[in-house]
Order: sequence, then C-alpha cells, then structure tokens
Amino acid sequence: MAQKLFSEAKLGTLTLQNHVVMAPMTRSRALGNIPNDMIAEYYAQRATAGLIITEGTAPSPNGLGYARIPGIYNAEQVEGWKKVTAAVHDKGSRIFVQLMHTGRISHLANMPSGAEVVAPSAIAAAGSIWTDTEGLVPNATPREMTSEDVQSAIQEFAQAAKNAVEAGFDGIELHGANGYLIEQFLSARSNQRTDEYGGPVENRARFVLDVAAAAIAAIGADRVGVRLSPFGAAGDLMPHAEDTHDLYVYLAHKLQELGVVYIHLVDHSSQGAPAVPQETVDAIRAAFKGTLILCGNYDTERAEADLESGRADLIAFGRPFIANPDLVERLQTGAELAQFDASTFFAPGPKGFEQGFIDYPALAEAQV
Repeated sequence: MAQKLFSEAKLGTLTLQNHVVMAPMTRSRALGNIPNDMIAEYYAQRATAGLIITEGTAPSPNGLGYARIPGIYNAEQVEGWKKVTAAVHDKGSRIFVQLMHTGRISHLANMPSGAEVVAPSAIAAAGSIWTDTEGLVPNATPREMTSEDVQSAIQEFAQAAKNAVEAGFDGIELHGANGYLIEQFLSARSNQRTDEYGGPVENRARFVLDVAAAAIAAIGADRVGVRLSPFGAAGDLMPHAEDTHDLYVYLAHKLQELGVVYIHLVDHSSQGAPAVPQETVDAIRAAFKGTLILCGNYDTERAEADLESGRADLIAFGRPFIANPDLVERLQTGAELAQFDASTFFAPGPKGFEQGFIDYPALAEAQV
C-alpha cells in the first residue's frame, strides 16, 4: 500500500499536500488565448494533486503555435490566470505555469497579427498542425532567429515569469521538452546555427540556461523548474543523437549550478518514443540535487517504488487526470480509473468545449 505518494512533500520553500504532480497537458480551451472560467474550474477539480503544472502557455505572441492555447504576456491574460490560481489555492494545491514557446511547431493561422514563426534555424518540422480557419496544414517554415531575436525571446520568458507571479502562480516551468523552441535549440537536427547558440553541446544548451538564469533573476530560483525529455521524438526531432546522454547530463550539472527548484524528466516511451535509458536518469539524478520529478506512464506501485528508492522526489501523472478529476483519491483507494475520450483532448465534443474537459465526474458522482 502506497504511503509516501500520498504524504506531504517539500518543493523548495513550498509544502505540497502529497507527492502527486498533475503533468502539463495542452487542452486548447483558451478562446482568444485568454484563460477563462472553464479553465479555472478544470484545474480546481483536479486540485487534490500536490502540485499542478498548467498546460503550455505562450510567453509571447510568437509562441502561440497551436489553436486556442493560453498566453501570459498581456494584462487580460494575467487577469484570467488570477481566477485559476485562486481556485486552485482555495482547494489547497500549488500551481506552476508551464511557459511554452512552440517555435517551429506553428502556423500563422494560429497567431495574432504581427507574430512570426521563428526557430533556431530555418528548418520546417515534418508533419501537420491544426488551425481553426484552414484545417490541418503543414508546419510552417520558420524564420531563423537573429542574435537580437534570441535575446528578445530570453527577455520574453523573464517577463512572462514576472507576469506569472503577478497572476498568483507559485512558480513557472520552462518547457524544454516535446519538440518546442527550447528543445529545438538543444537538438542538432533543428539547430544548425554557427554562433554561440549552435554546434557543440555547450552551445546548444546555452539558450535554455540563459532563459533559466533570466527567469531566476526575475522571480527567484525557488520558483523556476525545467521540463526535459531526453530521447523524446516529438516535433520531428531525432532522439538518437550520439551526444544526447552527454547533453542532458551537462544540462543537469548546469541547472544545479543555477539552483532551479526542480527538473521534470519525462519518458515518452508509452507513446512510441525510445525509453530514456536508466543510466541517463541515474546520471541526471546524481548531477542534480534539487527536486526530481519523473513522469511517464506511472501507476501507484511504480510511483511508490521510485519515491522510496530515491530515484524521484515527486511523480507526475498526465492523461489519467483528464478523465479522473479525483485521481489522487482513486489511486489512494484503488478505485477503477475512468477512461478518457481522446477525440476531445484538443477540441470540443458535440456538446461544446466543456465536453471532455470539465464534465468528467468524480467517483462519488459517477456512482450516483
């Protein structure tokens, strides 16, 4: 019977009500890119998690690659997020906003006037992206970021971090995974720059480290975490580069020096990517002394084992939270988990945007 998973946990200066993290998941319900009452209810329903990490949220208009994802770069968005953080805090949970700049995984049809699709290099990602106006279209070819663009993007992340604190968030997570801008800098497949941000491991890691340093300067290290997906295959990034292990272990050492509050390490093997080798996880664990969050198809038994062994400090659950707003209770009691409807992950059902979002009942309601 799991004990540690459901006991109080520490995250920097924060006390969490348990060791369960709700992982970030794009849900595409932010109409006009502004968080709304429905989004506040969605997170409040799931606030028995010790820590909630929001869906990917754009730090600037250029980061709005997907349809209907939220931003946190203007006053109206900050006001919208205040409803979310208040609702979650009222239930006793803590909440970090995930800052996600989509980079080349983007299309102008999903972006406001004046925004651009930018990336480390002018290399389009294979595959398509949904737009509400044009349907499914190929990913756009990005404009290669100039040195000035890179510095501007770093400052956009820092300003978004300040906006997050104003909105009531307990901290931010820099999205360095899943094939988006930060990982596009990390990957030699999408980053073919010849300046100080391209080439060897140390240069490709520079962007995320500069972003983390700027965010720390803005809001403090105890409020900054980073999500990484070594060997992830999302966003048309090759997972088999020879230096992948060395890159992520180097990053762990440098993030330790910066003092970020956590590294959130995700293994996407359940969704078809190569598994993260145990030697890579162990090396990151050895290099980084802060909180390590592990994510990737966990059940209660495996979560408890990794917490007890010290392999992880917190365990993140993703898709089970979609159909189980009371996931923590269901895990704790061994109750059967409800199944999600994948067709409503990013789009409304026949009954509208609430369907498949805030209409999944808690166990007690389902039994009635």
